[in-house]
Amino acid sequence: MQTPARRYHHGDLRAALLARAEETLRERGPAALSLRELARDLGVSHAAPSRHFKDKQALLDALALDGFERLAATAEASQKGVGDPFAERLRALVRAYVRFAADNAELLDLMYSVKHDPEASQGLLAVAFRWSDHAVALIEYGQRRGEVREGPVTEVALPVFAALHGYADLAVSGMLPPGVLDGGLDEGLDVVLAFILRGSAPGPAAP
Repeated sequence: MQTPARRYHHGDLRAALLARAEETLRERGPAALSLRELARDLGVSHAAPSRHFKDKQALLDALALDGFERLAATAEASQKGVGDPFAERLRALVRAYVRFAADNAELLDLMYSVKHDPEASQGLLAVAFRWSDHAVALIEYGQRRGEVREGPVTEVALPVFAALHGYADLAVSGMLPPGVLDGGLDEGLDVVLAFILRGSAPGPAAP
């Protein structure tokens, strides 16, 4: 028995296409994405998606943009109800990022690949840096409190980003050494956090 075509009110089809596209991305990867197949899955005409996305790349761009908006919102929400110490605020931020990465591994890969595309829109680039802006602002906050070493904030932020993204990538890909995740994702992350905090802590005054 053929499933009847689903009807959409104005504006609903775009959201439905993105939601189904993200499901396909998670299940089968970006190569499996097809506007025609998405239309078939949603029970609409094969031409219907073109009203919202001119081609597959436009769909991928929209997925990446939506992902970065959600990541930025996640970073912002992580700071609510957290204590004043820099270590507490950093712990909340990096845990939120790693959990987002673990829950959205395929989407995060797409987000970063699209961001580095020479054709990436200015709108996408602006949103892509929103979450990292939270981290930079947090490091500046730590410097003002005397809990983070002085110096150009980018020099402090670079190793923080590298350690954080590296751990998330290793955890998601299953490449961490055996036993690291025996206590769960957060236990391994606590080791990385301790390393980051030691590296960013104020050192002895220069002679």
